[in-house]
Amino acid sequence: MNIEHEPKPLTLGSAWREGAKRLRQADVEEADADAELLLLYLLGINKTVLLRDLREPFPETKLEEWNSLLQRKRNGEPVQYIIGEQYFYGRAFEVTSSVLIPRPETELLAEAILNIADVLWPASDFNEMNGLTLLDVGTGSGILAITMASERPNWRITASDLSREALAVAGRNAGLNGVEERIEFVQGDLLQPFIARDELDDPKIIDILVSNPPYIPSSDIPHLQREVKDHEPLLALDGGEDGLNPYRIMSGQLRQLPQLPRLVGWEVGAGQAEDVAELLRAVTDWDEIRFIKDYAGIDRHVIAIK
Repeated sequence: MNIEHEPKPLTLGSAWREGAKRLRQADVEEADADAELLLLYLLGINKTVLLRDLREPFPETKLEEWNSLLQRKRNGEPVQYIIGEQYFYGRAFEVTSSVLIPRPETELLAEAILNIADVLWPASDFNEMNGLTLLDVGTGSGILAITMASERPNWRITASDLSREALAVAGRNAGLNGVEERIEFVQGDLLQPFIARDELDDPKIIDILVSNPPYIPSSDIPHLQREVKDHEPLLALDGGEDGLNPYRIMSGQLRQLPQLPRLVGWEVGAGQAEDVAELLRAVTDWDEIRFIKDYAGIDRHVIAIK
């Protein structure tokens, strides 16, 4: 006698497992984590609730959307763009295809700048009226500028980017994090907007310069992960033939600023730290140039101190 078994009803747990399986079949590297993030986003819950309700039935009304989200991820779209959010330094940031997705290693640059600045400029020396000025060049989603404004409320922050679309995202993120009144957003190419052109210009004195510019060599871009090369903005990736073009330009522009920043912090690509340090050494006799390693042990940030 044949006994027919009814298919098991789809639960939150089985939807999660099946979603991860489908992503693995499409060669998604972080299939389990991405399936989890997509499911949390779809249901509007956190992981604690998901783990508690793993055996609860999956809502049938969400099934079509769930399949759509999984297909987008199977096609290589970064999960951060799908859910529209990425965390950085403990804060949520909106991300769209107009901006680079924030990476954990950039948090190390933010932390280094905050710590070094506290040594160079003791808090007792500054008040609300004469706080430090910081410029974030190529701000993208605004993560560095907004983090600095949030962590050091007495600093005066300017954030620039060549992309109007990126500046719009950064402006919304400033609002989401409650610092929109304390950041000036400027459109322009690298340091060009801050170079005084004549005696009528109001020179902007910059104490701290930070930047995470495009640093991938043009020839390497076709070989990047599909999530990066097919979805993240080329403007935020392509650093020219050897990836060093933005650093060459900014190093030359440093001499044209009204005053040399006392602290410069730049994120760089793998194997570029020493070349970027040489570009900075050609500008002036810095008191110290140090490298900061990322979580993979790569020299990821170049810090110059005067």
